[in-house]
Amino acid sequence: MLIDGKWSKDFHPVQASDDDGRFLRQSSQFRHWITLDGSAGPTGGAGFVAEADRYHLYVALICPWASRTLMVRKLKKLEDVVSVSVVEPFLGRQCWAFGDYPGSDHEPFYGYQYVHQLYTHAVADYTGQVTVPVLWDKKKQTIVNNESADIIRMLNSGFGELADNTIDLYPESLRAEIDCINDYLYDRFNNGVYQAGFATHQQAYEEAVDKVFESLAYLEKHLQGRTFLVGEQLTESDVRAFVTLIRFDVAYYGLFKTNIAQVRDYPNVFAYMKRLFAYPEISATVNFTHIKQGYYSIKAINPLGIVPEGPDLSYLTQ
Repeated sequence: MLIDGKWSKDFHPVQASDDDGRFLRQSSQFRHWITLDGSAGPTGGAGFVAEADRYHLYVALICPWASRTLMVRKLKKLEDVVSVSVVEPFLGRQCWAFGDYPGSDHEPFYGYQYVHQLYTHAVADYTGQVTVPVLWDKKKQTIVNNESADIIRMLNSGFGELADNTIDLYPESLRAEIDCINDYLYDRFNNGVYQAGFATHQQAYEEAVDKVFESLAYLEKHLQGRTFLVGEQLTESDVRAFVTLIRFDVAYYGLFKTNIAQVRDYPNVFAYMKRLFAYPEISATVNFTHIKQGYYSIKAINPLGIVPEGPDLSYLTQ
């Protein structure tokens, strides 16, 4: 992590934990919003007006939080408005790095080797964790936001006519239900798999695993006779659920010890995941090689770095 602008502590997946060994995720520190007129959003300061070719996303294809921003960017047809760079999948000593690994990019503006250099470019004495996604303002040369929940909202509604507004992932009439499902899934499922994988005591692990499979049972029941999680359309709740589901059998089942069952063991959830994967805008953001190489590069939980051959993923298109 960075302390007073200097890389001072090598990457470790457990950002913090409580006295009972529960993994604690740290809060994002950059919370500005892009708006149509540049006024301040729900958090942060003003001055980030929606413009084409002003903003840039730094993402990792291994990361579910970053991948959901990529999905919304594609669904809203913002590829020519917001540019993207992909980091290498490996989580090394200095965390996210740019480079030559297939499907990865070099940093395009400053020639930086590591994402943490962007953080200190934005705030010279930054102290904290270094995460992706990072939404960068090329004009101000600073980080707009590094909280994926915020970024998907502003990609959905912050760019006006620059985006495809035939799709609305957060329609006003469904917001209460979307927020309810988002809150439920975040604690028990999206973050729950990490709480299981990064638990440092047995009891904390068992508590987290129970929540993960309670959430899968909830999804299985909720999706009976339904195409989407909320209403009759694709919403941000589906994007949020998908990024964890698609990584579950590939990484979390083995590496994070969430091995009571696989997604394919839940017929409704499995069919739902396949329906979402069939969207070209969604499947284009899924890179299983990056996902496997990235998660299994975490030495704290896989010290030898051996990457499993499986699972067979042909079932996604059958």
